[in-house]
Amino acid sequence: MEAIVLAGGLGTRLRAVVSDLPKPMAPVAGRPFLAILLDQLDQAGFEHVVLSVGYRREAIMEHFGDRYGRLALSYAVETHPLGTGGAIRLALEQTQAPELFVLNGDTYLALDYSAMLAHHRRHGARLTLAAQQVADTHRYGALALQGDRVIDFLEKGRSGPGLINGGTYLLEPGLFDDQALPEAFSFETDLLMPKVAELAPLAFITEGRFIDIGVPEDYARAQTLFATP
Repeated sequence: MEAIVLAGGLGTRLRAVVSDLPKPMAPVAGRPFLAILLDQLDQAGFEHVVLSVGYRREAIMEHFGDRYGRLALSYAVETHPLGTGGAIRLALEQTQAPELFVLNGDTYLALDYSAMLAHHRRHGARLTLAAQQVADTHRYGALALQGDRVIDFLEKGRSGPGLINGGTYLLEPGLFDDQALPEAFSFETDLLMPKVAELAPLAFITEGRFIDIGVPEDYARAQTLFATP
């Protein structure tokens, strides 16, 4: 299995507590958060990970090099911001697998990757997203499903339990080929949401540990969540 990790974010909302570092390098329980994500991929049996890097990329590249555990690492370098969609499209040039997992470098989601891959193949999907069950969708916005397919992305602000986009995707490399997209674009707001009916994303529902360290309060919570007993 191969994965792309989007690790080029500026980390603007974390500047008050983590200055001068890309978000995935923010220390969590004494380690870069990205190391926690790579541990998860290593344990799940991945062989190759492309790290999409931009802001302060040298901090990531010098720390991790070209191997982490059993993972071979390579780097897709953004010389200027490409957005999540442009970053994925650039990183795809360094992959060979018929399906690629895509993760956000500031989000941890406990996920059975092999089961998600089997679900994706069984349904013949072009795009599958991890749908995370949460107690309150207010901060994230909820997913609307029809059977196993996502039919809409509901606006943030709705309270109560539900499914949200967990930020982990499984997609075919050719997903972008027939789309008229600029060099820099957001995968979520410029492709996934406006073309949800055309793409018909498959949902893979999970209820494991989930945290996005992109805001200071959750970054603080992660320190306890990942602390070694």
